Formats: sequence, C-alpha cells, structure tokens
Amino acid sequence: MPAPLQLFSVVIPARDEEESLPGTLGDLFAAFSAAAVPHEIVVVDDGSRDRTWEVLQALKAGPVPTLRPVQNLGPHGFGRAVVHGLNQSRGDAVVIMMADASDSPDDAVRYWQRLNEGFDCVFGSRFVRGARVEDYPRVKLLLNRMANAFIRALFTLSLNDTTNAFKAYRRTAIDGCRPFLSPHFNLTVEIPLKAIVRGYTWTTMPISWRNRRHGVAKLKIKEMGSRYFFICMYVWLEKYFSRGDYRKSGG
Repeated sequence: MPAPLQLFSVVIPARDEEESLPGTLGDLFAAFSAAAVPHEIVVVDDGSRDRTWEVLQALKAGPVPTLRPVQNLGPHGFGRAVVHGLNQSRGDAVVIMMADASDSPDDAVRYWQRLNEGFDCVFGSRFVRGARVEDYPRVKLLLNRMANAFIRALFTLSLNDTTNAFKAYRRTAIDGCRPFLSPHFNLTVEIPLKAIVRGYTWTTMPISWRNRRHGVAKLKIKEMGSRYFFICMYVWLEKYFSRGDYRKSGG
C-alpha cells in the first residue's frame, strides 16, 4: 500500500477566463476546505488578453488563499499550459480541472479519496450510471462518443470517457508518463492512455459535467481531429512495440 498522500495539487489552465474564475475557484476552495483536503490551486494564465491575471491576484489575496497563480509566457496552448502547471505544482497527487466550472469540486474531493485507497489514477466518466451531464452541445456530444468509441476499440478499454481532461493522478504516475508530446487538447488523451499502457493502476467513477456559463469554449474540433489521432497511434505503437521499456517499475 502506498504511503498516505500529503498534498493535492489542482492544475487549471486559463485563457481569458476573468468571468469564470471567481466562481470556479471559490467553489473549489470551499469544497476542499469542508472536506479537509490539503491542497494548492495552481492556475496557469496561458496568455490571456483580458483581466485573468488581475482577477487571480485578487482571489489569492482574498477569498482563495491556497491559490498559486502562474503564467505560461509561451508558447501557448492547452497542453503546454497544463504541463507548465504540472511542473510548477508541489503535490504528491494532482487533478486537472477546467476554469469554466464545468467540473464538480465534489467530484475532485472524491478523486482524492480514491487516490488515497492506493490507486495511481482515477478517471471520471460522464457517460456511466450515476453520472450527470447538463447542456452538452449535441454535435460535440456526437463527436465525443465517436472519438471515445474509437479509443476503446483501439486499446480494448472499458473506460468510455478518455477524452475528458478532468482526471486525477499520483505524482509518480504523472512523472512516469513523461515526456509529454501534446501541445493542445490532445494531452487529455495522452496522459491517461500512457498511464494505462505503462502499467499504472486505475479506477473509474461517475462524475458530473455542466456547460460553461461564461466566455467561449477553447476547443476547436476541426483543428483537433488529426492531433488526437496522432497521439492515440503514438501510444498504441508504444503499447505493442516498445517491449515494455516504459512500463511502471515493478509493473
């Protein structure tokens, strides 16, 4: 059984999220405080052109004392911002969340509890019994289910929501999946697929998701198809042709 975890790092990439951040971070701090989860909230300002950085400074000085804002000075991109946040974080466990309040703070608390049961990774699914999804755009939902069906077939997985960014990992699993190749949203599939292929233990649980209330979505579906396909095939090649060179030590 691994040693008890000491600090949960929340990594949140943010680009032009001045309206969303106060509610997102306030709710997250309240949930973690109520559950006595030792934590830090690392928000990465990824080249915002609005008041995101100023809002973060005000939140840190006021209602969210566990906030640690950092800036990704470039190059920018969702994946680059997340990796920058992972590099800056200090916890022995980490959860990746979105700035737009689409992910549930209560689910993040449950992730922490499941990691403390000894799992290396905890993957939530929005599409299993007990999950709740609110206002998911219809076209995006269709493409999501097609992409996840492809990944399930390619890797013979039971996990049906690999593309969702909201997942939690022990630090050892994150470090064991380096180096990261994805500069954009394809990082959301690179990390869990590498963790699975490299032999880290994982479990799944139902989670909630709701569409953003402020700002605009950053994911550009037309730009991401080939990038998702590339990273899936890269990890697939590792699974079948690396001869276990990258597997978890002792796995």
